[in-house]
Amino acid sequence: MSCQPQYKGQVYIWLKNKQTCLLCGETTDTPQPICTPCESELPWLGDQCGRCALPLPMADLLCGQCATRPPAYERVLAPWAYDFPIDSLITRFKHQAKWPLGRLLGQLLALSLQHHFDEGLERPDALVPVPLTTRRLRQRGFNQASLLARWLGTVLQIPCAENLLRRVQDTPAQQVLDARARRQNLRQAFAMMADAPVRNRHLALVDDVLTTGATAQALARLLLDAGAARVDVYCLARTPKPGEPA
Repeated sequence: MSCQPQYKGQVYIWLKNKQTCLLCGETTDTPQPICTPCESELPWLGDQCGRCALPLPMADLLCGQCATRPPAYERVLAPWAYDFPIDSLITRFKHQAKWPLGRLLGQLLALSLQHHFDEGLERPDALVPVPLTTRRLRQRGFNQASLLARWLGTVLQIPCAENLLRRVQDTPAQQVLDARARRQNLRQAFAMMADAPVRNRHLALVDDVLTTGATAQALARLLLDAGAARVDVYCLARTPKPGEPA
């Protein structure tokens, strides 16, 4: 005896449902909830440093910082400059819990990464979200980096490793500090989890925005010192140097 209803009519198929653009409200012509005009007007990151993705006036160059003092991470991949409306979308996702906006950005980031993989970029063994302290996680209710990593992992079929790193110090917010203060702020702020499987693995850190790269540098150095073979950084947006236009 079956307990399922014997319904012969047409059922709802969500894959065929028309999407509405989360930016302008119009019906979209793409699988994602963003229309082609809005997507084309996003601040796509153009010429950039081949190491840290800092916006540059010409392609195929390294910025002065990476040329003289190469970072511990191998490469930063970010589709957008931190400019309107990406800055507003990230803020609403991160601080107002607008998860649909974060999910949209994560989907578009996954498409960008898949393009790089198709062009020969080495796929990582695991995605590693930048951790939050327990207090900040409790206040916000979620870790935006963990959500992004999970969404990316599902689309790209890459494991999400949330058990490798922990934040042991609740340092002041990075946004209010300059580059030197950010580096000092992050000393001893992170630690490896006990028995974390890191050795000889290619790992990719996941975060929302890369500004000075201080957090990425601290975590990449920690992972490499623990035996990781390579560390990349995947994020939604890259900021320009302070005082320079986005």
